[in-house]
Parts: sequence; C-alpha cells; structure tokens
Amino acid sequence: MSDSKLMRGTAILTAATIASKILGLIYIFPFTAIVGQTGIALYQYGYLPYTVLLSLATLGVPLAISKFVSKYHALGDYNTGHRLFKSGLFILSISGFIAFLLLFLSAPKLAPMVVDTSDLQGNSYEDIVFTIRMVSVALIVVPIMSVIRGYFQGFQSMGPTAVSQVVEQLVRIIFILSITFVIVEVMNGNTGKAVGFATFGAFVGALGGLAVLLTYWFKRKQSIQEQIELSKVDHKLSFKSMYKELVAYALPLSFVGLALPLYQLIDMFTFNKTLTSNGWDKLVAETYFAVFSGTAHKVILIPMALATALSITLIPTITKSFTNQDKGILQKQITQTFQIILFLTIPAAVGLSVLSYPVFGSLYGLADIEIGGFILRYYAPIALFFSLFAVTAAILQGINKQKYAVIALAVGLTMKLMTTKWLLVLMGPLGGVFSTYLGYFASLGITVWAIGKYAEFNYRFILKRTILISLFSFVMAIGVITINVGMKEFMTEPSRFGQFATLILGAGAGLIIYMFLSYRTNLAGQVLGNRFRILNKNKKMNGST
Repeated sequence: MSDSKLMRGTAILTAATIASKILGLIYIFPFTAIVGQTGIALYQYGYLPYTVLLSLATLGVPLAISKFVSKYHALGDYNTGHRLFKSGLFILSISGFIAFLLLFLSAPKLAPMVVDTSDLQGNSYEDIVFTIRMVSVALIVVPIMSVIRGYFQGFQSMGPTAVSQVVEQLVRIIFILSITFVIVEVMNGNTGKAVGFATFGAFVGALGGLAVLLTYWFKRKQSIQEQIELSKVDHKLSFKSMYKELVAYALPLSFVGLALPLYQLIDMFTFNKTLTSNGWDKLVAETYFAVFSGTAHKVILIPMALATALSITLIPTITKSFTNQDKGILQKQITQTFQIILFLTIPAAVGLSVLSYPVFGSLYGLADIEIGGFILRYYAPIALFFSLFAVTAAILQGINKQKYAVIALAVGLTMKLMTTKWLLVLMGPLGGVFSTYLGYFASLGITVWAIGKYAEFNYRFILKRTILISLFSFVMAIGVITINVGMKEFMTEPSRFGQFATLILGAGAGLIIYMFLSYRTNLAGQVLGNRFRILNKNKKMNGST
C-alpha cells in the first residue's frame, strides 16, 4: 500500500468523521424546536449511559484491530488478522448483548438516581426508563460494526468506515426528526414517547451503517480470502496472546475517548438531584442540565472539531519523528500542533462567550435564551480545554507514553467527582461548569508535563504565542461587545431574527479584527501559512519583489 494511497484514505476518513459530526450538530436545532430543552435533557439521560457502556463494550476496537491487522499484514501474515476478525465478531457480539441487557435491566434503578421521581414536574420516571431501554438496543449492533470497520482499516481501506459512518448518521437523523415530528406534531403525543423513540434512532442508524459494511464485505470477501491463502507466514498466535496484544492497543484509546461521556455522566447523576435538594425547581434544573450537557455543549464542540481536525493530521508524523529519534523535527511538529490549537480555539471560545446570547437565540430560539446564553457565556472557554486534552493525549500516543493520558484522565475525573456536588451547592448550575474546568485543568497539567519530560519539549515559545493570541482575542472581544451593545440599543423588541443579525455582524467583525491583527503581524502566516499560502504575508511580499 503506497503512502499516497494511505494518506488519501486517512483524508477520506477524516472528512467523513467531520461530516458526521457536523450532521450530529445540525439536527439538534430542529430536534430541540420539536421536543424543547426538557426533551433534550431526557435524551441525554438515555444517551450518556449508552455512550459509556458502548465504549466499554468495544474498548477502542476499531483502531486497535486496524493496528493489529496492519502489523501482521506487513509481516506477510494475513491469516492471524483474519482469525482475530472472526473471533472478534463473536466476542463483541457477546459483549454488546451483555451491555444491552445491563443497560436495559438497570433502567429502573438509574431513573431515580437522575431526578426526583416523586416530583411531577419535568421528565417522569416512566419516560426516563423508556428512553434508556429504547437506546440500549443499539448496543447489540454497534460493537459488530466496530470490528468490521477495524478490519477494513487494517487493509488501509478507509472507504467502508467513512461511508458507513455518514450513512449511519444520516439514517439516524432522518429517523429522529421524522419520528419526533410525527409523534408530537401530527399525533399530538407526549414528549417522553417522542424522545424515547428518537433514542431508538441509534439502533436504526446502526442497521444502516451495518448494511453498508456488509455490502463492502461481500464485494471484497473473495479477494481477502485469496490474500489469506497466499500468506507467506503464520504466527499461529494463541487467542490469549492475540487479545493481550489487542487490549494493550485498545485500552488507552478507549479511556481517552471516554473523557467527555464520563464527565457528562457524573453531571447526569449529580446535577438535578443536588439543585432540587437545595431548593431549585425541578423543571428549571432540568432545563439548565439540558443546556449544559446538550444544546450549549453541541455548540462548544464546533471549534474543538475544527482545531483538532487540522492538528491531528500531524500526529502520524510525530510518531515517525519520535521513532527515528529526530528531536529537531519532533519539536517543530509539537510546536505547530499547539500553535494551530491555540490560534483557532482561543478566539473561537472568546467569540462564543461574548456572543453567547445571540448564538443561543439564533440556533435554539428565544424560549430559554436567558438560561442558554448564561451557561454558554461561562462554558464556551472549555472548548480550549477539550481541544488541548484531545491533542496532548494524541501526542502522548505518538511518543508511546499513552499511559500518562490514562493517568491524566483518571486524575481529572477524580477532581470532577470530588468538586461537582460542592460547587453546585455553592454556585448553582455554574458549579457543573467550573467542576469540569477543574477536572480538565488537572488532566492537562499531567499531559503537558509528560510531553515536556518525555519529548523534551520547551514551552517557552508556546507561552509567548498564547499571550499574543490572547491579546488579539481581547481586542477582538472589545469590538464584538461594542457591536453587541449597539444592536441591543437598536432593537426595541427581542426577536430571533435580531439575535441572528447580531450574531452575523458580531462574528463578522470579530473575524475581521482577529485576522487583520494576525495577518499584519504575520502570526497567521507562521501558524497556517503551509496550509493556506495566502495568509503568509512575508512570502507574499517576497514573491512580489
């Protein structure tokens, strides 16, 4: 397999992942319009434990299998990878079914842990149980898909994974929006039933993704079998040896991927209970939780996705430089990775915070804008923490120190667990926000230290860059705030259109100010000049002379 073909496959998979995430963001707007913020809270009650159990049932299998299969293919042994594939289908079918039974049967026990079920306001005990049970069915299918995707990726064939991801997301979204619209708007049904069927969309989408993968499998089955028969080597590994190696690959990937769901799961079991026991109205508490864990959270993931998508392409080259002990190039690659994250995420987080009310009002309407804008204002900067943890964990993976990413996650989760309830009592709904900051800050302290120690990385230059980018973001924020205040004076009556106009003008002005400052100082050219030559001011000037 040529390097160019591998890079093309990786680019396709990256594009598909980004497309899938964008689709996952866009559907939340009409979905929220149909079911409201309490419906979003109910959706999270089902989806968060499902996500955690899914990660535990699959244990980072796609990437781990792909790494295992690719390794033995490179040694001329196609049979060992195929044996893992067949046994993996069997084992993950069992683990998926066990996870399904666990979630399905535990639903009645989980519901009272989430909300006070004696209070008739908000989501009911029956609605929560129904929602959890409906989403649990997807656990039967999704682990099987992960094995097939990993096996194809082991052949450096990213197309099946890419296409199945997009199809799975499309089918899921179409089902969710269709079923909720029919139940709520056409049949005048209740929100609880609509959201329960919406979470069943995870199973329907998985069937769509599996159908794509099986189509690819039957098309390629014969050629794969021919490669197996022509294998030059057979290591004849025992199943114990195979799975010991697989788990060594998978565990770090699985735990790091669990970061966000586990943080949100802690909030799910503490947020409503703590607030209501301290005098908060249950319906208000659930609305705050829906915004914090659902609607505002989705918006915050946008800058994280853009930043990590650009920087993550450097990770394979970091692995190569570390393996070859090329310290000079390694330093440059890590520096560039950090620069991209900071250059994109700091202004995006500042912009989201300053424009929190127009952003929330434009996307979700005015019904809960006071709660949504308030939470988003304080929660937006977490995008930087999310991005930095994802990338520092990936760098540690590249330099074979992934155990420190796992340790960092464990320390962060412990901090989150210890501070959430206390801060919720002390600060109200913002307690959940700031306990997340503390958790990620603790995790980043470890990952940043580990990179400095084991990659011998000096952060002095990155610190200077952070100060400069923060200064430009501050100037940008002043300009955006000025427009925001001016638009409030101009508009006598609040409207969704007015919020949208404020957002467009504010975001446009912020982008112009930040990019002007970055271009004039050639910061943009130094950070992104290799990707977008138009931003490289110095080269442009030299080319014209």
